[in-house]
Amino acid sequence: QVQLVESGGGLVQAGGSLRLSCTASGNIRSPNVMGWYRQAPGKQRELVAVISSGDDTTYADSVKGRFTISRVNAKKTVYLRMNFLKHEDTAVYYCNLRAGLANSWGQGTQVTVSL
Repeated sequence: QVQLVESGGGLVQAGGSLRLSCTASGNIRSPNVMGWYRQAPGKQRELVAVISSGDDTTYADSVKGRFTISRVNAKKTVYLRMNFLKHEDTAVYYCNLRAGLANSWGQGTQVTVSL
């Protein structure tokens, strides 16, 4: 079992910044991919950014140039730095860890960007 605990969400004005953190515990296999997905009201969950154990990254087009994903393997933690936030970034952000066939999710953290 893998547990993922997120923190760092909140309310911010458009143009502002937030940093999300997610720490994993439990039976974590390597190599793995950690990342962030989000789900806005009435929409499907979508990929925001992911990073592999070897630091290869993938970003959604909508966040390229504004968000930065990073990880510290020794801390089993992944971060998402979000700059120049837009109202359309408002969503519940979920941490994810994939290792082989195993796929784990955090409980989600709300990010609200006011106009």
